[in-house]
Order: sequence, then structure tokens, then C-alpha cells
Amino acid sequence: MRFRPFASLSVAAVAALLLAGCAGSPDQAQTPDATNGTADAGQCQAPLTEAPAPEGLTVAGDFQSKVEVTLPDAYAPSELQRTTLIEGSGEQVQAGDVLKANFTLVDAASGAVQLQSIESSPDGMDTLISSQQIFGASLQCATIGSRTVSSFPAGALGEGSPAFVLIADAIAELPTRAEGAEVAPVEGMPTVTLADDGAPTITVPGTPAPAETRIENLRKGTGDVVNPGDTVIVQYTGVLYDGGTVFDSSWDRGAPAQFATTGVVPGFKKALEGQTVGSQVVAVIPAVDGYGDQASGSIPANSALVFVVDILGVQHAPEGAQ
Repeated sequence: MRFRPFASLSVAAVAALLLAGCAGSPDQAQTPDATNGTADAGQCQAPLTEAPAPEGLTVAGDFQSKVEVTLPDAYAPSELQRTTLIEGSGEQVQAGDVLKANFTLVDAASGAVQLQSIESSPDGMDTLISSQQIFGASLQCATIGSRTVSSFPAGALGEGSPAFVLIADAIAELPTRAEGAEVAPVEGMPTVTLADDGAPTITVPGTPAPAETRIENLRKGTGDVVNPGDTVIVQYTGVLYDGGTVFDSSWDRGAPAQFATTGVVPGFKKALEGQTVGSQVVAVIPAVDGYGDQASGSIPANSALVFVVDILGVQHAPEGAQ
């Protein structure tokens, strides 16, 4: 399978380096987009061709530790390919899964390390498995406990991008629904009932929408705090306050979504920042913090919105990137 899906690295620490000339973050006037995480049906189909590692490419270091990468002289990969260096004994990693994983990203031409995720996330980086991002693609269809080394030719990450080598350790699978401690519902807020898989059904109260964004926790997680500018991995459903019609849902698409807090409407941003991983949040967002007097798709102008969001993971933005 050969294609060029890697428009986003989804780690802010290297975005400035690698995303020049690639697709940018979603516009602030958009709600999230989960198109970069759609579960495959049937047999797992890896986005990278499995092939032996090129002669002279070696990786030294224990699993879930820093690694040292040696590249062949004048290495210039011409194919998207992956080699499994350690075969894990855990479950197979599928598109739409959320993992803790370690990554080492190396410039193929210079051998310079561009990212060692273990430095900022010693227990593993929260990662959405998706064929549309290099981190997820490097582990899709591998097994938990595996280490892979993937090669990306020049231009695979966008026009003008250099060639890269990525070493990935699949450490552990994370929940795809919020599992924090339950919090008692607050009177006057929408009521939420959950399906067996965690998908919410939202019932909007008959009272007028508030004039300011109102945010309450349904579950409170104990994970990392979401800071301004971070990239989050979430499940969410959005409905119109007037009538309760669903206009967007990652649950309906079958996989979590991933985006920066700076890439969504102001009310959704407020619902994310300051929360902890493992939390479930219900947010009532007046039009002023949503789309204002502009219609957007199935959302009429001047619409108040309701979101229920499960926060599954976070990748912290580097200092100064907020």
C-alpha cells in the first residue's frame, strides 16, 4: 500500500520544523475533525510496507528507553517502509486505538535527532493510532510491546520535507473513553446518558442557553493537565442547544479525534484547557463562543452548542508555542 497521508506529525515540539509546506492546524472557526483517525474494517492493513531494515541501519537501546540510531552512509530512503525490530506479545494495534509509546525521530540526511519523546514523556507519549500521522502509522498493525523502525522519503511529510527515520516503541494501550471518578450532575446542565461503549446521548434542558460558556465535569481524571496550545486526543459529541440535534460526533465515526486546543472554537477551547486526562466534560457554549452569526455546515447562525468530551490523552506544546 503506497500513499502519502502524512500531513501532520501531531507533536507540537517538531511541528515548526516539519510542517512547513504541509496542511496547517484547523481554523479556529471549526469544530474538531476526526478524519485522521478512522478504524479499519476487517483485517488490519498497515499503512507502511513491512520490509527488512536497510543494511547499515541499526538501533541500540532497551525497549522503552533512549536509543542510538546508526544510519547507512548517504542514506536516502525511497520507499515508505517499516521493519519490526522487537515483536511484542500484546494485542494488535488498530487504527483508532490510543497508546502510550516512545518515539525517536531522526533526520535521515544528517543523522540528527529531531525528537526523543522519552525526554518530555518518560512514561510514554499519548498517541492516536492513525494512518494519517507518522507516529500512528509507525505502529498500526504492530502488537503492544513491539519496536519498529520506519523510513519516510523526502517529501512524504509534505512538499519540501526532508527524509526521516522513526523508531517507535508500543508500550501500552489506553482507554478510548473517560474513566475518571464520577462527578454528580449539576442542576440546569444538559443530562447525559452513556451507551455500553461510552458514547453519550445528550438531553438539553428546556431553559434558555446561558449567556456565557458553562463547563462542568461528569468525570474527573487524574492524568496530565491540558495546557494552552497542547494537542489533545478526545472522544466528543456536539449537539445544538435548540432541539438537541447531533451535528458532529467522533463516536459516530468510530475513532477518537486529535487536534490542538488552539484549533477549535473558543468555547470548546475553554472546555479543554485546565482539564485532566481521564476527565469527561459537558460544555454549553453560546453563539459568541461558537460560530457567532455565521452558519457552519448543519449549524445555523447564532446557535448555542453543547459538547460532551472525553479527554483521553495530551501531547504538551513546547514552551512559547502556546
